[in-house]
Amino acid sequence: MKIQNGTIWKDTEGNVLHAHGGHILKHEGVYYWYGEDRRDNLYVSCYASEDLVNWSLRRHVLRTDSPVRETRVRADLHLVHEDGSKVNIERPKVLYNEKTGKFVMWMHYENGRDYRCAAAAVATCDTPDGDFVYHGSFNPYGEMSRDCTLFRDGEKAYFLSASRDNADMHMYLLQEDWLNVERFTANFWQGEYREAPAVVKRGDLYYILSSFCTGWAPNQGKYAAARCLEQGFGFQREIGDETTYHSQPAFILKLEGTEETSYIYVGDRWNGKDYFDSRYVWFPLEFGEDGSVRMIPCDELEIDAETGRVRAL
Repeated sequence: MKIQNGTIWKDTEGNVLHAHGGHILKHEGVYYWYGEDRRDNLYVSCYASEDLVNWSLRRHVLRTDSPVRETRVRADLHLVHEDGSKVNIERPKVLYNEKTGKFVMWMHYENGRDYRCAAAAVATCDTPDGDFVYHGSFNPYGEMSRDCTLFRDGEKAYFLSASRDNADMHMYLLQEDWLNVERFTANFWQGEYREAPAVVKRGDLYYILSSFCTGWAPNQGKYAAARCLEQGFGFQREIGDETTYHSQPAFILKLEGTEETSYIYVGDRWNGKDYFDSRYVWFPLEFGEDGSVRMIPCDELEIDAETGRVRAL
């Protein structure tokens, strides 16, 4: 089955698919795609698919009227302002914690009026596509937290986010229920101003992709690799062209099939003048034995979710 890059994607009901800055989680044979939904009273929507091509809307899983519940973490529980205006929820990522039976969402929170909060936020649910309970926003160890991602490595989970006005990238090990940071593990790319992190593990190497900070405008993507995740990532190398083929990383999809394992760069092609006209691009990633990574640009992508085969057209 095929994906058409750079077009407006629609769900199985024919409606525009709203899942920018998001993440795909596979659970019990179904792929769940979470992403930003900035319409009306919505923040995050969840779509489901068995083939990675046809997506049905399951639920608007985080909204202005979502249930709110305190945890042990002192956090700001407001999902709206006193006048009813919305805050900003960006780049939602979801993992499933088998120990607690909870689906845990981390995201970037801003107050919707300026860009000064720079906070992380957490929500949970008992099912992948139910009403998530919002647990509030906070600054990990008092640090700024903007563009972010989650990454699972065995039973451990890590939260990465741009900090210090985007100058550096911070990484935290999460506590065992994944509702709070356990400890600060690494600070890297000092003064390099990278955002939109996306992490994947292949073999014994961890890879991270990111973009430079140029607002809605695309820029040169870069990647780095490391053998020890908690030591952070070092020198970056360029990937793609000077605009990363007119995209910014959202996440890397690791597709494990019956015949092979493929890796797909999932990116957003933003329209800064009209957010709702932003598009998606999915490009195959090829890895060299020397730790290099190559992005394969294409207009169409053929995917076989069962076998794991991916082909650029």
